[in-house]
Amino acid sequence: MKIEILYPEIANLFGDLANIKYIKSSIPDCKVIGTDLSTKPRFLTEKDVDLVYMGTMTENSQIVAMEHLEPYKDEIKTAIETGQRFLMTGNAFEIFCKDITDLDDLPVDRFPERVDVENKVTRCLGIFDINVKRAVMHRLNSLYMGKFGDLDVVGFKSVFTYAEPRAIIPPMFETVKGPGLDKTSMGEGIRYKNFMATYLTGPLLVLNPKLMIRLLIDCGETHIEPPHYAAAMAAYEQRLEEFRRDKLNYIF
Repeated sequence: MKIEILYPEIANLFGDLANIKYIKSSIPDCKVIGTDLSTKPRFLTEKDVDLVYMGTMTENSQIVAMEHLEPYKDEIKTAIETGQRFLMTGNAFEIFCKDITDLDDLPVDRFPERVDVENKVTRCLGIFDINVKRAVMHRLNSLYMGKFGDLDVVGFKSVFTYAEPRAIIPPMFETVKGPGLDKTSMGEGIRYKNFMATYLTGPLLVLNPKLMIRLLIDCGETHIEPPHYAAAMAAYEQRLEEFRRDKLNYIF
């Protein structure tokens, strides 16, 4: 298996890269490539990249990533349409949305061609018709429980933003408890073809060993041996039991 991590030098808040470390430790022959800000994404030229991953980053880092991906926007669209697998966690997927509107003071102070400071709007890559609203003075910290097919998924959210799709895009998870993609959605994240994205951090795959295995099977892997699997599953089952409690406060 071959995994490409986009911009690990800036996209690793909340320890998100542990998701890929967990995969690598579960598959003996897994190859991981870190693509830095000076390099064209490998999946655009190398057809054997099984999964493209990017994690959470700061608001200024989002702008930097957009600027570096802008020249490849059409190629990325083609890759998505032809089935390239992506996993985005935290706010990484906002880069691929239409725009980000700031409801509080704009947190970025450069890139005038991309940021309309007067109207507090940041132009994103525009691959998905999704508007993002951001309120940097009103962070939402919450627990989350949902379903990925028949799998129970648990996780955490720590966001300034919520996303409003203007077109029908299936969610990555069906929400059971906790806030979804926006203030009214019953789903969390998006899943378009093989492009999967979620606001959940954690790291997500470490918290959900069954989810990691399911995603790897979908990538064609058959020999998967997660380290300390019994302990990981015990922690997952305990967390799931706690999240199911009726009196548990999901937003804090």
